[in-house]
Amino acid sequence: MDFNLFLENIPKIKTAKLGGLKSQFKMAPAMRGSYSEEIIAAKKPKRAAVLALFYPDKDNKTCFVLTERAHYKGVHSAQISFPGGKIDKKDINLEETALQETKEEIAITHVNLIRQLTKTYIPPSNFYVTPFMGYLDHKPNFKPNEEVQKIIPVKLKELLNDANVTSKINKTSYMQKIEVPCFKLNNYMVWGATAMLLSEIKDLLISI
Repeated sequence: MDFNLFLENIPKIKTAKLGGLKSQFKMAPAMRGSYSEEIIAAKKPKRAAVLALFYPDKDNKTCFVLTERAHYKGVHSAQISFPGGKIDKKDINLEETALQETKEEIAITHVNLIRQLTKTYIPPSNFYVTPFMGYLDHKPNFKPNEEVQKIIPVKLKELLNDANVTSKINKTSYMQKIEVPCFKLNNYMVWGATAMLLSEIKDLLISI
């Protein structure tokens, strides 16, 4: 998608009806459906926020950024995700959390926020994550911090291409060899909560 067209569509993006969990669950592992709102509430999840950041590349094509997390002793080690993290005591709200974490992780400031999306629960780490969409009107110079192993730029057309929806057999520290839906984006398999959030973004953009 040409970035000028993306900018023209921002008023529609802001007001369009979200697909919510229906959109997200298109890319959710089967086990995720077993977590009802009552079960989630009983677990008293921690709060976090992430940012889906859109920007033009050198050819003025719309892109967004994902990151590969650094390797560490934790359930989300080396996973593909949006910039973001848990809410800090000094944060006024989750919007500020998303912007501050983006600043810390990839050195991006002065983001134009578009809207908040549907929050999603992440069972392995017991986080409720609130996503936001935002954009820059120029190609950014990303500078990852120690939490980020790699910056992954993705053209929006890759997300909108149904041919990039696939699945894989996954094995992690918290689940054994189950089939999970995923997006193949810039040669990376993107699954889990990030894929669920991307699914809602995809449905939103297709609907306008």
